[in-house]
Amino acid sequence: MSKTRRVWRTQKAGAISDLRLVEEPLASLAADNVRIDVKSVGLNFADIFALTGLYSATPEGSFIPGLEFAGRVTEIGEKANTDLAVGDRVYGCIRFGGYADCLDVPPQHCRKMPSGWRFAEGAAFPVQSLTAYYALNDLGAVKPGQVVLVHSAAGGVGLQAMRMLRQLGATPIGTVGSAGKRQFLREQGFDEVIVRGPNFASQLKTTLAGRPLHAVLDGIGGKVQKQSFQSLAPTGRLVVFGAAEFTPGDKPNWLKAAWLYLTRPRYDVMEMISSNRSVLAFNLIWLWQEQSLFDALLDGCAGLDLPAPHVGHEFGFEQAHEAVECLRSGGSVGKVVLNVGGR
Repeated sequence: MSKTRRVWRTQKAGAISDLRLVEEPLASLAADNVRIDVKSVGLNFADIFALTGLYSATPEGSFIPGLEFAGRVTEIGEKANTDLAVGDRVYGCIRFGGYADCLDVPPQHCRKMPSGWRFAEGAAFPVQSLTAYYALNDLGAVKPGQVVLVHSAAGGVGLQAMRMLRQLGATPIGTVGSAGKRQFLREQGFDEVIVRGPNFASQLKTTLAGRPLHAVLDGIGGKVQKQSFQSLAPTGRLVVFGAAEFTPGDKPNWLKAAWLYLTRPRYDVMEMISSNRSVLAFNLIWLWQEQSLFDALLDGCAGLDLPAPHVGHEFGFEQAHEAVECLRSGGSVGKVVLNVGGR
């Protein structure tokens, strides 16, 4: 077994370009952890915001980005309470540290991969699925027959949300930024897809055709979010899990960020009482502190019997910068993944 591992590390948050591939000593396995030979790593917008210092949960000082992975169990700590065995194919979550070819993690943060899934598909599953499921099931309280709007529906979270809504018996309406992404969603079996234009409110009204809008899942922010909230029916819920409009380049443009912050949508609780509509927002990273909820969400996602996630872009482990740029550009479809070779 190798006594070193390769990781992508930055010495401090501030610029994506500071991320470096380095080799580090492999510490002894803690008694209550399992060791994973990582085969694939999933990328998320949280990685970009953490690297540039725009993420509230960014670690202080040097850190390794990455929240999800897939690989094989190679070692089990002597006090680990788990039914996992050496050789098991698993996917899992970690609170930063995912950009590595070997990981030590609590076994409760892993699940066995379904038979037939590739490692890239396993690495694409946990974070986007937890985000979509918590937003729709726990916060959005979506019921069969309800109409739900999903922004960025061709992205990792959005596509998983569209699939979950179909499984839950709800009616998903997706929004995307290009005709090509609309065509992709139609090929996935989703007919109601809006290519967002200058007058999104009018587009949404036409698509709804008099139907009540019960929930909105949004990770964009800005004017489109506000228009979506205003289109909700009474008892409707806007669930916010991100703000992609703040996505920076290599470094934050603080003037632009300040302007976006000052002009962000704001919601009046008294008006919400009058219209009987609500706003809920969350950051998935804090669920790591709630193990029972974390377990319930992972089990709930698995219980939906969803197909393998769509992995739209795969890069070698050494191509982290190219992969991050693919995600940052906004042109990705489905999940962006790093694949580890040579182990």
